Amino acid sequence: MSGGLLVAGTTSDAGKSVLTAGICRWLRRRGVKVAPFKAQNMSNNSAVVIGPDGRGGEIGRAQAMQAAACGLAPDLRFNPVLLKPGSDLASQVVLLGEAVDTITAGTFRQLRPRLAGTAYAALAELRAAYDVVICEGAGSPAEINLRAGDYVNMGLARHAGLPAIVVGDIDRGGVFASMFGTVALLDPADQALVAGFVINKFRGDLGLLRPGLDMLHQVTGRPTYGVLPWSLDLWLDAEDSLAYGRVLGRPDAPRGTEWLDVAVVRLPRISNATDVEALATEPGVRVRLTVEPAELAAADLVVLPGSKSTVADLAWLRETGLADAVLAHAAAGRPLLGICGGFQMLARAIDDPVESRRGSVPGLGLLPVEITFDPRKTVRQSAGTAWGDVPVHGYEIHHGYVSTADADLAPLLAYDDGSGEGAVAGAVYGTHWHGAFESDGFRRRFLTEVARQAGRDGFRVAPDTSFATARERSLDLLGDLVEEHLDTAALWNLIESGPPAGLPFIPPGAPPG
Repeated sequence: MSGGLLVAGTTSDAGKSVLTAGICRWLRRRGVKVAPFKAQNMSNNSAVVIGPDGRGGEIGRAQAMQAAACGLAPDLRFNPVLLKPGSDLASQVVLLGEAVDTITAGTFRQLRPRLAGTAYAALAELRAAYDVVICEGAGSPAEINLRAGDYVNMGLARHAGLPAIVVGDIDRGGVFASMFGTVALLDPADQALVAGFVINKFRGDLGLLRPGLDMLHQVTGRPTYGVLPWSLDLWLDAEDSLAYGRVLGRPDAPRGTEWLDVAVVRLPRISNATDVEALATEPGVRVRLTVEPAELAAADLVVLPGSKSTVADLAWLRETGLADAVLAHAAAGRPLLGICGGFQMLARAIDDPVESRRGSVPGLGLLPVEITFDPRKTVRQSAGTAWGDVPVHGYEIHHGYVSTADADLAPLLAYDDGSGEGAVAGAVYGTHWHGAFESDGFRRRFLTEVARQAGRDGFRVAPDTSFATARERSLDLLGDLVEEHLDTAALWNLIESGPPAGLPFIPPGAPPG
């Protein structure tokens, strides 16, 4: 067979990514050869994939998570177009893993035919290679101002003949109106592909919801395939940092007598915020994202995460007073970690003729290094050790590199070839590696050092915490939720047979496209 389905949403962060992953895990359990697909993703959370030519390329982190739900290694075709916003007006375009251009809203129109053609070709290849491809839309299919050039929502469904389901987040309120309105704003040909709905994040008595589900069916002629309950355990591998609450996950009680408090600065262009998720899987580690200088003062560990716009976000740190709070934290001898762009901010100076084109600007001066940006982007998977014998794996996505460093500066990590990476100066740490804390031994050793430097003598790492196990547990939970709360027989029929015939048109509808 060559089945398929488009998971669309009433809004961004409605639950498309997790529902797609859950359906993928459910199908895999049935023995179906299934793959995920998202034609275009706009996110600064990306994963490194080794392409057929042996070079590293990028896809959205959510699609790497969905690949894991399918039991597959990530593939560049799973997310052929990735847009990485560097400002409110411009994004870097990553096409089949490779950065090819930087665009604005105006220039995007010129590039769109190429992007659409690449996406359609990737989907065709996947449908030829897999039994089923579960496609995730982007934003909402009812963004009628963008419909003419759409190739990720109903444009994709129309091109490939895919049935679509629309997922809505009831926790935001107005879910019935948004579901009805989503269908009613589509033209007749698009409406004919929308088969029904899924409600996400429901809390309470399902009986109270039933009259609304029945009325939605009456006014649209389309069923609700199920209602997924709210789950606090679904927070790993967020597609976008905006999906995070203030505190990540549900931290378990400490194994020792003290908690370790981690404050992560929520930068305007935060990139790969998923790095700190692994810290939040540790018992007794409370990780929160913040923009409040006072919260940095109270933290044991402060993290400056990655950034798609290092120089601009560094300027924002200074404007908001957060830079002063970071400097005061470090001056007190308390642990500070910079990851990728955050590491670059800790340098004495940054020379950036590439992203910001600002040239040389002063860094925070907390590490004796200088950073230079290169037009060639480093995208690779990395492996090595820390503290001499602790294995660590990660991946790198950056234009900046250490061009100058003091001769006696200690590296944080060592590549397999023995060369050093990153820096350690007292309680200040920096690295370009993303994903390093997913290595359990490295995470435990780092947290042990941080607790000692922060004076948390009663903190103890857990010897049995496994990040890989936590991720698999989350994916299994998604599969369980789909099996328990969705009409999987009807869903399978939809995937196998395509859009149902005779779906009614809901006025007013957009003019035919």
